[in-house]
Amino acid sequence: MLLLLLIPAEVVLAEQASLMNTQAALSDVDKKRAAETAPLTEAKGLITLDYKVIPVPGIQSLDLIGVHYLHQLNSWLYLGVGVHAPLVQGNYGGFMAFDTTIHAQRKIFGDLFVDAGVSLGGGGGGSTVKQSRQLSGTGGFVKSYAGVGYDFNGFSAGVNYSHFRFLNSLINHSQVNLFVQKPVSYMIGSYADSGSTIESDWGSAESGENILTFELNNIFQIKPQGASRKTINAFSLQFSHFLTENHYLLFAADIGYSGIPLYNQVLGGLGYRLPVSSRVNIYGQVGVGSGGYAPAEIDTGPGLLVYPKLSLEYMLNSELGVSLSGGYLFAPRGSSKNFTLGAAVNYHISGSENHPQGFSSVEARAFQGFRFNLFQQTEFDVQVGNSRHNNINMLSIQFDYILNDYLYIPVQANVAYNEFLGYPGYGQMLTGLGIQSDFSATDSFQGFMQILAGADVHGMVLKPVIGVNLTLSDHLALYAQLGKTVSLHKLNLYPKNLRLSSYSAGLGLTYRFSLPNATMN
Repeated sequence: MLLLLLIPAEVVLAEQASLMNTQAALSDVDKKRAAETAPLTEAKGLITLDYKVIPVPGIQSLDLIGVHYLHQLNSWLYLGVGVHAPLVQGNYGGFMAFDTTIHAQRKIFGDLFVDAGVSLGGGGGGSTVKQSRQLSGTGGFVKSYAGVGYDFNGFSAGVNYSHFRFLNSLINHSQVNLFVQKPVSYMIGSYADSGSTIESDWGSAESGENILTFELNNIFQIKPQGASRKTINAFSLQFSHFLTENHYLLFAADIGYSGIPLYNQVLGGLGYRLPVSSRVNIYGQVGVGSGGYAPAEIDTGPGLLVYPKLSLEYMLNSELGVSLSGGYLFAPRGSSKNFTLGAAVNYHISGSENHPQGFSSVEARAFQGFRFNLFQQTEFDVQVGNSRHNNINMLSIQFDYILNDYLYIPVQANVAYNEFLGYPGYGQMLTGLGIQSDFSATDSFQGFMQILAGADVHGMVLKPVIGVNLTLSDHLALYAQLGKTVSLHKLNLYPKNLRLSSYSAGLGLTYRFSLPNATMN
């Protein structure tokens, strides 16, 4: 796993070295002045969907839809993360697997291209614990694939021959899968320029607008047929990419933190924005995807979900909005029916010179800092109740929203690729507040400390962490962290007999950058 994370560092290090040397020579005053004229660079990636049907000996076949974001490292190599979930076969609602993928792709003749890749990850789920073990063994999996595709000018489609293997499970099979790709792009600035304000009227990009939404969602069950009748409180993260000024594609993921901890769902779909005024927007969207927990707890059948949703947004400024939402979430092949209410913060990443919210008069642009941390994390010295437990190995991704030079908001998701208490699919979803040292282009180290709280499969946990980023280039850094995980059983937020205590260590890569945003007059 660590080898896969470190490959891109060598690929892009040479390309970024000259930029790093230039920045290292700048004083803080010079850096701010240079930012006023420094050009932005275009970051590119692929949103990919694939579909496969995997025969499982002795039980019904498992069909999986895979959704990935692959970040382009150079002209032919990509690194990304993704999720696999069932749709319409069997009784597998709630089965979910997450991975990190290294992907290669190159045109060979006109718009015809070849591709190949390897994914490593973990997950689990099924109608019972026994079936979950049958499907995903100890939780870790490897997927490899190769194939051909065609670029249709705006999207691509093709076919891959893939091999999918969960370790120590019934799933170990090769099959053909279909895939669709949608390229996305956005303009980024230097991470060193985070917090700088530039007096300028230049445009930011010709690519489409993007919106990143963080929502606290409440899923109210309507006449539930499963064993759990509780309201599900969930964290929701949605990425929206605009195809036109008001039509957009969406990808959303929800993770439960109360009611049914670690209830999970992933959806993709289409939406439309109706501008009411310069500050008020109405959004209507329909998502289709997969999710649940276990069919005995909440009956989503094979996993297929449909989710129409409306939201009302008020723009606080040109890039931040707050919204209220309501929707109807149902499983067409199960009995689960729910209505939802949520409150969200929307971060708009403008992709055109004419901002769609009506803020056309621009005096300045501020650079907002972001970090994506992809790392392998091990929980060791694990204590569950009165018993010692084996180490828990997890694939982890953390998104950091930089508030200022010293504060940031982290959101972290972890999924194990070995068993926990005898079953696969252990995970954590956490958020909180972080404190960091001031970044300097002349210092390779940036230290941080963060307090995270969130949910695992049994309830709420608390996780203080310290760590460091070691600069490899302007946009890349090594990531290392040490932490402590404790359950909140004393607050009646975790079963006392399953109280959890462990230490953790993580190592991986950080991708960091800044985005220019318009500020209002």
